Amino acid sequence: MDTVEKRAIAKIMRRLIPFLILCYFVAYLDRVNVGFAKLHMNASLGLSEAAYGLGAGLFFIGYFFFEVPSNILLERFGARRWIARIMISWGIVSAAFAFIPWMSAASGLSNESIFYSLRLLLGACEAGFFPGIIFYLTLWFPAAYRARVISLFMLAIPISSIIGSPISGLLLNLSGLGLEGWQWLFVCEALPSILVGFAVLIFLTDFPRDATWLATDEIKWIQTTLEFERQQKEAVEHISMLQALTDLRILACALVYFCLNAASYGIAFFLPTIIKAFGVTDTQTGLIAALPFVFGAIGMVLLGRHSDRTGERKMHVAAALTLAALGISMAGLVSNPVLIVALLCLAQIGVSSVPPMFWPMPASILTGASAAAGIAAINSLGNLSGFAGPFAMGYLKDLTGGFTAGLLLLAAMGLLGALVAIKLRIDPILERRMAEPVMVH
Repeated sequence: MDTVEKRAIAKIMRRLIPFLILCYFVAYLDRVNVGFAKLHMNASLGLSEAAYGLGAGLFFIGYFFFEVPSNILLERFGARRWIARIMISWGIVSAAFAFIPWMSAASGLSNESIFYSLRLLLGACEAGFFPGIIFYLTLWFPAAYRARVISLFMLAIPISSIIGSPISGLLLNLSGLGLEGWQWLFVCEALPSILVGFAVLIFLTDFPRDATWLATDEIKWIQTTLEFERQQKEAVEHISMLQALTDLRILACALVYFCLNAASYGIAFFLPTIIKAFGVTDTQTGLIAALPFVFGAIGMVLLGRHSDRTGERKMHVAAALTLAALGISMAGLVSNPVLIVALLCLAQIGVSSVPPMFWPMPASILTGASAAAGIAAINSLGNLSGFAGPFAMGYLKDLTGGFTAGLLLLAAMGLLGALVAIKLRIDPILERRMAEPVMVH
């Protein structure tokens, strides 16, 4: 690595990654805190397990319909303004969950209907955030750095659970001003999203050419390197935006991501309930629920680095999904609480490790506007399983009285994703080329 490259990458890492981690931290916390609220919200609002699972999953229906348009608008208006809009709007909607009883009384609609509507609206507001950030990172980092950069960015998921789970458990004990603990949880965890959304307007820079915090030679190196990579990809194959949305490889990538999210969100939305059934307190539930994500964070970084060093993605993704399937299936077949938590830790290593190794794969196929649309298409189609997974878990819990059937179904989805990943058709020469540092001056 030459001096200019070293300086440029170090500055970009210091400037963008911690702040983007903070953004995704509050995003993911707002997305899954409903799992903790459920511990008391269901009884307060009169929701069944199936109704909760349906509502939790409806987030992803709103997400699906607004994902691609949102990412296209992000490219048109710039990441800074669009990401700020996303964060502020979802923070407001997330806080509104605390006032479902009042909204129901005022509108004449049932608590269940208001819950469904807000989950749909929350998904519509957040649509475009994650793929927008992934696309934004491709504007700043050459391909050789992307798996490790995405893995660092996605540390926000386990961090939000490691820190957020105990906090969520504690917030459930609050009461006052006519609000119960689950309502205070929504209010207190929505405020950071709104505040960070306004900070985005001040802190983010849309393109390297606009970065006053970079030296001229550093800007030149980034722009030249990224342009060289774009030409390399287009020399192999140029894909239009329409082709990106219909390419079988992109649809296969979406299926892999669908299987991953079915396992991931199916567990995330019900993990507090699984742990609470051990007979522990709300605070203890929060602390125990953080454990799988500690292991997930470690696995994410280690496997992401190994994938970068070898320049290989497909088999790494398949191995991680297989590990997730093994842990989830075994957790559904045992009854000892300690063993269940240990197996869920193993599963979370696999689940957490997939995204940073997965996202460079479509990025080695797509360029320019097709990258924005293609990445958004994969994310929106893949996230439909965020509806299917929680709904299936809630339905099977009501049907069988336990979580075994649901966990086995999620494990099967993980195994299917592993098989599809192995079959993905990505040019290995291009994949290795895109993983090598490019020395351009």
